[in-house]
Amino acid sequence: MSEATATELTALQAALAAEHAAVYGYGVVGGRIGEARRTEARAAYDAHRARRDALVRAVRGLGADPVAASAAYALPFPVADAAASVRLAAELEDRVAGVYSDLVRASSGTRRQEAAGALREAAVRAVRWRGGSVAFPGLAERAGTEPSASGASATPTA
Repeated sequence: MSEATATELTALQAALAAEHAAVYGYGVVGGRIGEARRTEARAAYDAHRARRDALVRAVRGLGADPVAASAAYALPFPVADAAASVRLAAELEDRVAGVYSDLVRASSGTRRQEAAGALREAAVRAVRWRGGSVAFPGLAERAGTEPSASGASATPTA
């Protein structure tokens, strides 16, 4: 495997891990979100499941075993009500955008276009959840961090 392919595979696996965590996180969001935003949460959940499944296929296409989802993830803060679930949804999207920015950098061609599309979708969802935006989604939140340190969007637990 070439160095470029290995770098791309690492970024694909990180994006897959982030999507696993986002799917888990949206399960929590869905349990606490208000009725008015439940459809939006379900659409985001479905979008992350679809991206996760596509990433599994991409990793297998490179001849590797896809990273497995953890049984549970530590949430970045307690999610006890609808307001906290909205904050969690925005946080999940920011973290997913970060790993897709790494995949954009590590890939080329069609995969790069798909990663840029996923980055854009995550940034748009974050704006909708938060009601505001950042100048460079996926980058500003990570100032001063190494690309490999941003891996999954939540911390796996036992």
